[in-house]
Amino acid sequence: MSGSPGGPRTVLIENAYIAPVAGPEIPSGFVHIEDDKIVALGAGPAPAIPGATRIDGTGCLATPGLVNTHHHLYQWASQGLAQDATLFEWLVALYQVWAAMDAEVVRDAAGAGLGFLALSGCTTSSDHHYVFPKGRGDLFAAEIEAARELGIRFHPVRGSMDRGQSRGGLPPDVVVEKHEEILAESATAVDTYHDASFSSKLRVAIGPCSPFSVSAELMVEAAELARTKGVRLHTHLAETLDEEEHLLAQVGMRPVDYMEKLGWLGPDVWFAHAVHLSDADIDVFAQTGTGSAHCPSSNGRLGAGIARVSEMLARGAIVGLGVDGNASSELTTLSGEMRQAMLFQRARYGPTALTARQALEMATLGGAKNLGRDAELGTLEPGKLADIALWRTDGAFASAITDPVATLVFATAQPPLARLLVGGETIVEDDELRTVSQDALGRAGGRAHRRLLRLAEEQGFTAAKEVHS
Repeated sequence: MSGSPGGPRTVLIENAYIAPVAGPEIPSGFVHIEDDKIVALGAGPAPAIPGATRIDGTGCLATPGLVNTHHHLYQWASQGLAQDATLFEWLVALYQVWAAMDAEVVRDAAGAGLGFLALSGCTTSSDHHYVFPKGRGDLFAAEIEAARELGIRFHPVRGSMDRGQSRGGLPPDVVVEKHEEILAESATAVDTYHDASFSSKLRVAIGPCSPFSVSAELMVEAAELARTKGVRLHTHLAETLDEEEHLLAQVGMRPVDYMEKLGWLGPDVWFAHAVHLSDADIDVFAQTGTGSAHCPSSNGRLGAGIARVSEMLARGAIVGLGVDGNASSELTTLSGEMRQAMLFQRARYGPTALTARQALEMATLGGAKNLGRDAELGTLEPGKLADIALWRTDGAFASAITDPVATLVFATAQPPLARLLVGGETIVEDDELRTVSQDALGRAGGRAHRRLLRLAEEQGFTAAKEVHS
């Protein structure tokens, strides 16, 4: 897929309905890609460029690639467990299973999880990995290897926990790390893997797990380390009322107030969930440029509540979307989270609370802002990276909807993914992964599930039947 020998790679998408997110939509137009960047787009036929690869977008909607801003890929191996639990009940049950994971489980689970995301239009995904049992191999490297093989952009967060049950935390002591070890490993992860370049496919963030599993000292020093290294900060916050009650009892403060005290607000921070925010909290997010990842399916599955997304957007706060770990959002697609977000807001606030196009913007530009990459990703415009999803919206049944964006966001069934490009390179074509074997990834995900449960039983953490109820 190239122009003249040694010259730039040229790709032309033509005859597509283009929803750039930034700027007006183009009912029939083209996108011109040179190497890994968009150089032009517009209405009408594509320019005649000898040697260009031409992709016919007739009947398709072109959008920016979707950006997933919160995930736990290892959880692919623990789907379907603790089905009727609250967040704290779910965590207590599943920590006993996750304590047995090894690098093989993480590698296979990450491959399946990232492949599934790509098939739902995702070109960039974060991942928050915070469980590091001793002697189980290099878990962080295992998920990075999976992302590299698939070819999507990856933003792994080196997570951590230092408050086990013996110190008033939820996780068993076997999965927590020592304070000094966490800081050293976090620094090593950044130094080893972080690529700050414009076209980067791998950036690292630092992210102690949550205020109820991490000491105040670690939160403060992790923030100092991240800012010294020039990387972003991520953690869970305000997901449930249980968390708020726990913090009030432990430190006498509500979640956002506690984060402000610890230096955890600002344009280099994004939080997962942010369900239970006050008016003042929302204003603080907007004023400080602090982002959040909305995870509607996970919040619903765990009964956590409905985030005040419509109000957050109206007040200027940054909101992206996240699938969250598949143990709390089984087989959830990122494209489907646009619909879930829209419907949850309408169920709470009425039919004008969130439009289809606002949902699409959250899944693209909102996610790029969370990751600090809105100069490179999240919209279709010249100079940005050519991360593009091409959705087939002219199917026999879908043809009854004349608005392609409504077809994508309102419909329960995802439109066929005709093409997914990351930096102009094809990752998915006609609903099939092209960089790796789709069937092999699926089988590996199932193998990871069986291996994890077997290891958990062998090591005496729990019997699988204990977390099925």
